[in-house]
Amino acid sequence: MAAEEAADDAEGAGGTAKRRRRRRRSSGTDTEGTAAAASADDPPNTVVHVRSPRDKSADVTDVRAVKGSTRLEAKRQRRREGRESGRRRPPIITESEFLARREAVERSMVVRQRADRTQIAVLEDGVLVEHYVDKASHQSYVGNVYLGKVQNVLPSMEAAFVDIGKGRNAVLYAGEVNFDASGLEGESKRIESALKSGQSILVQVTKDPIGHKGARLTSQVSLPGRYLVYVPGASMTGISRKLPDTERSRLKQILREVMPENAGVIVRTAAEGASAEELSRDVSRLAAQWEAIEKKAKTASAPDLLYSEPDLTLRVVRDIFNEDFSNLIIAGDGEWDLVDEYVRYVAPHLAERLQRWDDAGDVFAAHRIDEQIAKALERKVWLPSGGSLVIDHTEAMTVIDVNTGKFTGQGGNLEQTVTRNNLEAAEEIVRQLRLRDLGGIIVIDFIDMVLESNRELVLRRLLECLARDRTKHQVAEVTSLGLVQMTRKRVGSGLLEAFSVPCEQCNGRGVIISSEPVDHAHGRDSGRGAAQRPPKPAPPPKPASESQVQANGTGHGEVAGPAAVVAVNGEVTHPEEPNGQAPDEPAGTEGTASEQNGDAPARTGRASRSRSSRSRRPAASAGAPARGGEATGEEVGGGDSGAGTGDGPSD
Repeated sequence: MAAEEAADDAEGAGGTAKRRRRRRRSSGTDTEGTAAAASADDPPNTVVHVRSPRDKSADVTDVRAVKGSTRLEAKRQRRREGRESGRRRPPIITESEFLARREAVERSMVVRQRADRTQIAVLEDGVLVEHYVDKASHQSYVGNVYLGKVQNVLPSMEAAFVDIGKGRNAVLYAGEVNFDASGLEGESKRIESALKSGQSILVQVTKDPIGHKGARLTSQVSLPGRYLVYVPGASMTGISRKLPDTERSRLKQILREVMPENAGVIVRTAAEGASAEELSRDVSRLAAQWEAIEKKAKTASAPDLLYSEPDLTLRVVRDIFNEDFSNLIIAGDGEWDLVDEYVRYVAPHLAERLQRWDDAGDVFAAHRIDEQIAKALERKVWLPSGGSLVIDHTEAMTVIDVNTGKFTGQGGNLEQTVTRNNLEAAEEIVRQLRLRDLGGIIVIDFIDMVLESNRELVLRRLLECLARDRTKHQVAEVTSLGLVQMTRKRVGSGLLEAFSVPCEQCNGRGVIISSEPVDHAHGRDSGRGAAQRPPKPAPPPKPASESQVQANGTGHGEVAGPAAVVAVNGEVTHPEEPNGQAPDEPAGTEGTASEQNGDAPARTGRASRSRSSRSRRPAASAGAPARGGEATGEEVGGGDSGAGTGDGPSD
């Protein structure tokens, strides 16, 4: 205290500096007397603020409210936490880095049209990384602009339900309301002040209905074009950070000339090399499109569709197809005419990369796309070295577990083995996220690594691979348990939902509930007394149409397409392989039904011996534990490498 008073006296001696000081008022003291006593000792021009005490009557167990909108405050809090944790936007890459990324991977796009269904596949070095399905019976609403009618406003949920003429009401959250257009300048931004029941409102769909949730809406409309996105009523400009620095500088010069009035633009990655004339034509077309929407909104009666996005094929070509792709193969007369006309109009320099598929064979079979889709529908994914991923879906999140499986290392110690396995898993995880179109919260359980440098190496590899993902994502943090938490924007329903329906027997849960305790004598040791129970007779074989049950990506049984796994009488086979072996299982191994359903394959020699011995073994010994020294068929490595836990690779 003496040092502080000396510093105050030294500062006050000059008489020129203004000092602000805060004091907490003690309970039971006079505020005016305290301020008067303090002013006698303080130098001139000192401002004294007396902080009022906290309300002691409020109980700490009471539920407190947020001033203003909770959703808007949550947005500000996420930005604040991101700045504090050091998260920054990805840096602008140089031209050499940009060209290196393009030359590192050979990309191609394949379009197949069958009846009323169109499938689009994106391949990188011949490996399927993205897949899109469009059915005439189920069109996506994303991007459509509607004149909706507000049905109900829930202030406590800070949301409004809007009728857009699709049967189920869509939801508009407070964070997506355009308060500037509502005339609430200077007032509290609350959704009940901006919207009323029965009011007509111009909205755009940002997310299709998923499950029991309705479509997501926003009142901040944006119209995408080939080279840029037109944002009516905004004044900002942006350029894709995936473009090199030299190209960004060139586009900034062009934007100064073609920048529209009373609107903002966001330049897309496809604008690389585009001339000022092409950008100006794109701006003029989108501006005319917005004028037509406004004109139609004045005469339409809610609910009504004001603007509809083109079909999936044109959307994918518009948003994805650029100089990064070496070719675009199209099988189907209708799709060829549509895409050829569009590309020659918006990007004539890419027309030479279009290829028409005239062969008698199937284009997807020629590129082994159907086979890769069937593997992507499985719960377990095998890595090239023998490790595996297990992907499970829950209501709240998607969980990915990394296992060493049959990978026992290539020399070195345990730390090197699990790090190599984690590096390989990081690349495959990103591919599965893109292919399966997983969204929401994603938690990845890598195998534990002791060295911090190895953990940073795996995380850096994951971020490098995520740079290829166009969908908005964010890697949040690595928890104290070593779990990697990330989020990925959910737009569509996903690959599994497109190729499956929930099982009628278990309703998608993956188990059948019984009113009585169930005998598990056919599995591993199921408890005391299991060996004394007589075995149940095998159920009669079911028709193929009823037995196409696959262990799907969620781990919960769903009826899948013909390319999926088929389980008959407890044996799992793969119809696309001649020997019934898992298509991505390394050669030289022999898998049983239990192994294909989630357990790792047994070591070579043990699997064949167990089958023959099981047939000669009495039924009473079915539940007996395995003898010491024999392999039990469990995985060599698990999700943890801690010593003494049995999770590390040991024989």
